Amino acid sequence: MESSDEQLCRAVAERAPGAFDLLVERYQERAYRIAWSVLRDREDARDCSQEAFIRLHDSAGSFAGQSKFSTWFYRILVNCCMEHQRRRRGWRRLVGWRDRRAEAPDAPDPVEQAPAPFTDPVEGLHAERRMSQVWALVEELSPQQRAAVTLSCREGLATKEIAAVLNVSEATVRVHLHRALATLRARLGDEG
Repeated sequence: MESSDEQLCRAVAERAPGAFDLLVERYQERAYRIAWSVLRDREDARDCSQEAFIRLHDSAGSFAGQSKFSTWFYRILVNCCMEHQRRRRGWRRLVGWRDRRAEAPDAPDPVEQAPAPFTDPVEGLHAERRMSQVWALVEELSPQQRAAVTLSCREGLATKEIAAVLNVSEATVRVHLHRALATLRARLGDEG
């Protein structure tokens, strides 16, 4: 029988061999995807997701089980990302950094989208293009809105769980999601 994430976290706290590796295996791809959705930089996303796993390893004993493990871990991850952005902002001001996306807005998305299953190739191609267009527009949202949309749509978290991850109220999560949806609808209407 496979151990739950919560059981594995307790095993990590007890330094059981292999427990940490299993959690990393289960969450590595999702952690990177969430970090990338907030940071929009491949190297930074990899660094922050690795930092989040280090923090998980070091603080596994503090997991109280009051929420799902995923909610607890995603909060660690998003905090790492936000701290990284704050540090990077100061450095960028110091060295006069410019946004690469502003210089190359047509740069390809480094995160591959998983194609939705389909039966009709033409219909599937249209749907895939539309989803690519939607996710390209999601990239232009604020970091908080991107994180809320990613956690909701890609990770399937409930509003309460997203609130815990982002350390905001459920009402704030609903506002982020509502504003993101309104922005996406307006931009899709302009482009569609």
